[in-house]
Amino acid sequence: MFLSLGTTSAGLGAPASEFGFLLHKNPARPQSLSVTGGTAYVLYPEATEARCTAAVLLEVDPIALVRSGKGRAAEGFTLGQYVNDRPYAASSLLAVALGKLFRTAMNGRCDARPELAARRIALDVHVPALPCRGGPELAERFFAPLGWSVDARPIPLDPEIPEWGDSRYVDLHLHGELRLADALNHLYVLLPVLDDAKHYWVGPDEVDKLVRAGDGWLGAHPAKDLITRRYLAHSRSLTDAALDRLTEVDGQELPEDPAGEAGDDVPVTPAPGGVSLAVERRRVVLDVVREVGARRVADVGCGEGALVAELLKDGGIDQVLATDVSARALDQLERRLHVREMSDRQRERLRLFQSSVTYADERLAGVDAAVLMEVVEHVDPPRLPALAQAVFGAARPGAVVVTTPNAEYNVRFESLPAGQFRHPDHRFEWTRAEFRAWAEKVAATYRYAVTFRPVGPEDPEVGPPTQLALFRRQEAVR
Repeated sequence: MFLSLGTTSAGLGAPASEFGFLLHKNPARPQSLSVTGGTAYVLYPEATEARCTAAVLLEVDPIALVRSGKGRAAEGFTLGQYVNDRPYAASSLLAVALGKLFRTAMNGRCDARPELAARRIALDVHVPALPCRGGPELAERFFAPLGWSVDARPIPLDPEIPEWGDSRYVDLHLHGELRLADALNHLYVLLPVLDDAKHYWVGPDEVDKLVRAGDGWLGAHPAKDLITRRYLAHSRSLTDAALDRLTEVDGQELPEDPAGEAGDDVPVTPAPGGVSLAVERRRVVLDVVREVGARRVADVGCGEGALVAELLKDGGIDQVLATDVSARALDQLERRLHVREMSDRQRERLRLFQSSVTYADERLAGVDAAVLMEVVEHVDPPRLPALAQAVFGAARPGAVVVTTPNAEYNVRFESLPAGQFRHPDHRFEWTRAEFRAWAEKVAATYRYAVTFRPVGPEDPEVGPPTQLALFRRQEAVR
């Protein structure tokens, strides 16, 4: 079985031959490693300044695999233990080989080129023969949300006899800009998942492997449940344990009460009848949504749905899409809005689904407006480029509304200790200059025009408590 992984000097931002440093494998010297049932080799078909490709060749001996006690999969007939596709098609054997060959790279370490290990680089992956139980569509479903461009072509049973149709194998090509560590972990998990089989006994230790390899991406993947179930050989107990742990370690899960931040209960208009900052924020966002004439609106990172409820009250909005990475928050939103008691017409206006703001989701494509209200500050800074690509690059709404705390205003909250964020889940809080710099860079990258507005009373020294950016797609601006 065979897999290749390559990059270019432009994609690496350095001479392509330095790719060998990231993989911890010298392009000038082929290397081999004994693995269960065979030998894995790493060699470089090309290693120039312009382009570098590393190839993994795994030679499997089915007889040695059976004798090791790890090849007794249920092929349905005794001879099937010896006569099968394992020497030729990617499987859990290849995933294990990747884990052993590139363990340091999978951990994101590169002492010689640490800046390259931390950087997203352009990568091309080719797996010529991959068992794919679910067809090319499943490969797309698994890899595309992770930022890969996927080309999965079914391999015919016999090219000379087309009426026999396609086999269960695909020729898989992937292209994307990712950290090398992330790319290797994607392959480590998803190769055996697509095959839906493993060559060894799956026990509790496999949960640890999955959680470790899936750190930072699997917890928010739209197909998390299916991936987990297949990886753990459809064991219900192991799957439940893994899903619980993935939820715990998912650093992208947003708080279920997005209004519960320091300062949100402070009146922003004079009493009596003064409204809180949280209410004022929703009012301003609704005004902006109406201003751009949006009829299909997505509340991305909706939490328990305070804004969703307001959007549904507006008869000028035809459809509201409410998404959150937390299934529990969506359940609470559904109960809070009494969705099951809604009229058919009202229920048709609302779509609830689980999604992560850092992964492209085709269900969000083409909405008139996407709202990220108090969301970006809950995302780890290294994941912000993924957020920008998912929202502005993949979904590409006509307008995007982003609100976030103004860190300069925090000194006006008496209950907030100096230097502390407004919410314990905040990864950062931007000053006005920092927010403007980020927003202007995103706008220039994805061809949006951006304007800025205050939310709440504007202090002459430190500005407003909340800052808002309105992005309008340039071709959508009249």
